[in-house]
Amino acid sequence: MLRTHGFNVRAVIASPAEAVIASAAKQSTVASAAKPIIASVAKQSNIKYFQTVRRLLRHFVPRNDPLCKGSLRKIRTIRYIPFLFLAFSFPAAAETREYRIAYVGDSAHTAYLGVLQGLDEANLQGQFLGQRYTLDVFPVNEALQADYSAYIAVAVAADRDTFLELTGRLAGMPVFNLTLEDDDLRAACLANALHIIPSRQMKADAVAQWRQKNPDSHAVAQTWHPDFVKFAARDLNKRFLKAHNTPMDDNAWAGWAAIKMASDTIARENITTPAALLEFLKTGLVFDGQMGVELNFRPTGQLRQPMLLVDDGKIAGEAPVRGVADDLDSLGNIECAERQ
Repeated sequence: MLRTHGFNVRAVIASPAEAVIASAAKQSTVASAAKPIIASVAKQSNIKYFQTVRRLLRHFVPRNDPLCKGSLRKIRTIRYIPFLFLAFSFPAAAETREYRIAYVGDSAHTAYLGVLQGLDEANLQGQFLGQRYTLDVFPVNEALQADYSAYIAVAVAADRDTFLELTGRLAGMPVFNLTLEDDDLRAACLANALHIIPSRQMKADAVAQWRQKNPDSHAVAQTWHPDFVKFAARDLNKRFLKAHNTPMDDNAWAGWAAIKMASDTIARENITTPAALLEFLKTGLVFDGQMGVELNFRPTGQLRQPMLLVDDGKIAGEAPVRGVADDLDSLGNIECAERQ
């Protein structure tokens, strides 16, 4: 009996094809918490089980992952393919661990919708791992009076002063910035500030790179676009649009990404405290974000990420711009300001 992430797993290899799937999973970039769910699949044709596996694949496996390459991608579309299925014992209700996340900001903001999307996906994963995520919303005018001691992280879509006050008060807790683009917030290298949204300088550098090759372009730099389709971005856009009846934008992606990277890290590393989560996010994070590259944090707290160049509402290109720069650190400031 194999014990994995809090539950017992029996892997039943039923055919050579299933062995190939298991082998691919070992090489996969899927979070280790998701691998046993996807790779340890027993032969059966229960449609409800299959739909569950398909949902897990859509949430956890980028399209460029070995697990979904070539003929294995048929797992996404063929209903009754014989393959390994998980035979595990779910944790009893008493074993389920609850993680509380706080959102500070307007619930009408698209960042909040992104947080909700991330929460839904975190709880889908949590069903298999004995984890449950809950969200509490604090309007900006109540945020500084709230008690955050029971929370694992705080996601903020608020003004600069509120964000700074929260980072100062919540030492040792991840405070995600979903909306503020101020360059000096990055240069300050606040110990617990994690900037998901790109800075103004990152956007300016992306546009400057693009214009070196396209001097007449009027493109602007964005984090996300509802027409982005590569690296399972199409699936994320579809899920978000279906759930919220509005396209995913930069702030919505930032909200989703903050919760997704936090919950994936908690699942993979069995994290139980804000300080441990913060430390791993700052030093050990490897996050795809449906962008096709590994995203992680700079010492400034800024998430390294590519940018989309959008001209007249359509995706024209991506930065770093090939032939001009090839490093994510070519976008934005990478250094902390000298302290006086």
